[in-house]
Amino acid sequence: MLRLYGAHDDEHTETPGRSFSKAPDFASDPDRAAAVRDASQRDRERYLTSGLVSVDCRFCHVAVQVKKLGPGHTSVQWNTEASQRCAYFSEIRQSGGDPARARTCPKLADSIKHAVAEGCLEEASSAPSPGDG
Repeated sequence: MLRLYGAHDDEHTETPGRSFSKAPDFASDPDRAAAVRDASQRDRERYLTSGLVSVDCRFCHVAVQVKKLGPGHTSVQWNTEASQRCAYFSEIRQSGGDPARARTCPKLADSIKHAVAEGCLEEASSAPSPGDG
């Protein structure tokens, strides 16, 4: 049996109503709490949407958000409507498969290449990194 000595005993004392999170909650300063909450929401939105461009599939006309980070890396954010309406994913579902396991929709990949060729989408995004704010 392993026996631990020192600060590893089972007698933990907790202070009721006290949080031990690293970030302060500013409960005593509601204005500052609201400002921190708003800034956090703006950071979250910037992190999730920085550099994304709407691209329509030329085959089934769904719209997704795309960011090219380089020739070998493309970030695609699907929304629920687009994933349900995608013809390629519908074929996978009809055959009993799971479209979440598919690497990509080949028709959308062609549409993304077309958007790059037309200049609607940068080959490598010039948007600032979302963490640099």
